Amino acid sequence: MNNTAGSAHEARRKLISYMGFAAKARKIVNGYNTCVFTMEKGRIKLLIIAADLAENSKKKMISAANKYNVTYRVFGDSEEMSHMTGTAGKGIFGITDENFANVILKEIDHIEALEREVF
Repeated sequence: MNNTAGSAHEARRKLISYMGFAAKARKIVNGYNTCVFTMEKGRIKLLIIAADLAENSKKKMISAANKYNVTYRVFGDSEEMSHMTGTAGKGIFGITDENFANVILKEIDHIEALEREVF
């Protein structure tokens, strides 16, 4: 494993931990309707949309995130993200805590930068 792949693996491991901590602290909401409702109330600090979500659903969520001025990332797949948060079959996750949102966003951006480096 080269250094970049090792770094990406380490960053992904950190992301899994942070997502798990946020879920245990009840700082994650999931699902389309819940996330839209929570964005309307201004409580979502970061929206994570699984890359394998249906295109129409992705577009709607990105549009809602832009409307409510919420930072978002399209990242991972539904199964991986659901596993991280201890849920099943979800593809949309809203982080409601500023601190969790910041560290999770940092790790997602770090992973994506490392993966771009590899390819």
